[in-house]
Amino acid sequence: MLQTRQIGVRFEAQCRAFEKEPFPSLEVRKDRLKRLLALTDKHEAEICAAIDSDFSGRAAQETRLAELFVVRAGIRHAIRHLRGWMRERGVATSLPFLPGRNRLLPQPLGVVGIVSPWNYPFQLAIAPATAALAAGNRVLLKPSELTPKFSDLLARLVEEHFSADEMSVVVGDADVGKTFVSMPFDHLLFTGSTAVGRQVALAAAANLTPVALELGGKSPAIFDASCDFDAAVASVAYGKLLNAGQTCIAPDYLMVPQGQGAAIAAKLAAAMARLYPRLRDNPDYTAIVSERHHRRLSEMIAEAREAGADVTEVNPANERLGVSDRKMAPVLVRNAGENLRLMREEIFGPVLPILEYGTVDDAVEHVNRGERPLALYWFGKDSANRQRMMRETVAGGVTVNDCMMHLVQERQPFGGVGESGMGAYHGEWGFRTFSKEKPIFVQSRLSAGGLLRPPYGRTFERLFRLLNLIA
Repeated sequence: MLQTRQIGVRFEAQCRAFEKEPFPSLEVRKDRLKRLLALTDKHEAEICAAIDSDFSGRAAQETRLAELFVVRAGIRHAIRHLRGWMRERGVATSLPFLPGRNRLLPQPLGVVGIVSPWNYPFQLAIAPATAALAAGNRVLLKPSELTPKFSDLLARLVEEHFSADEMSVVVGDADVGKTFVSMPFDHLLFTGSTAVGRQVALAAAANLTPVALELGGKSPAIFDASCDFDAAVASVAYGKLLNAGQTCIAPDYLMVPQGQGAAIAAKLAAAMARLYPRLRDNPDYTAIVSERHHRRLSEMIAEAREAGADVTEVNPANERLGVSDRKMAPVLVRNAGENLRLMREEIFGPVLPILEYGTVDDAVEHVNRGERPLALYWFGKDSANRQRMMRETVAGGVTVNDCMMHLVQERQPFGGVGESGMGAYHGEWGFRTFSKEKPIFVQSRLSAGGLLRPPYGRTFERLFRLLNLIA
């Protein structure tokens, strides 16, 4: 109950603060972003250590690259471009309404709620907060209960760098999360599973709160017959095993040309072994975040094995894993039936099914038969096949001839579609998500609009005919 009351108190404080300052100046917004950057820079070691502890093993280098670097780049990009994003700009005015003028003013929404997940707990909290603060909003943030040490640290760091009515962190379990998403925010961003995303959308709908949902799904990687298989295998091996596959845009399954499955599986096993020649005591290889998630993955692998699929564990040093350390060896699965859990559910771990396809039509049809994924990866040199895959499938974002690089493009939007989410952020797209682009029409004193008002008569008819001609 105490935490629930705190949410209400902090929310009301931010609402009142926004009422007093509904349009923060460029200087105020830059100051907030610079404090967010200082939080990132000054506490890098603490952030890495907390995340490593929550995972029971994640390399500081991985956190620095996949989280801190991405956040820094986003904040610096926002600071550089904020003046232009904030500027009221002219919009063309249709001929019948001249000499009046159209303007568009990006206006802050108010109080933004952000619910962040456990897999990249710093990046997926602070990147959307960057966009919300740049747009001039107040921010209330709920991090995941599955990374408690990091969540507590984030609450402390935000309290050190921001007043509670600017930005504040609410720590708590799933019940606290339910209370959080039921608040009448001016915008709510949730990153997590599709199942929970549905619940969040329902809770937000009661308040008519607009939502951005960053979800997941079964993101395919597709090897065209024209691709450089060695280079493609290296990219997929890294993309799949970053954070031990606990990445919303990780390749969920791999499609390869007919007859190539066994050969590519062997190449993948070798590439994974080069990245991680040992697993149990290797600080470079991330553990699974919890026993529950480890058990879920183990059950999916066991089901595939029992159903007769070809299951290959990539364990170069033949270590005994998962007893107390939650480390899980990479697993490649071929000839898996479509009814298996690993073919129906998002895997979110170091398990990669490999499917063979006959023609480009077959590959397109397979992707389109499933729900729309958050990411799609296509590898090849054939521009006609690439164009077909880009135009005939729908995904949140695409990287060609690599994995995950579309995520870090601050000049491109990042977001899902359909089952993988709605809305987008990053760079100016995040600024626009958390702004109301208010259309303004400025009437001219030379306007002839008054001649179209009652009492109607011959003058109205003449002007109306003219309007129809020029409209």
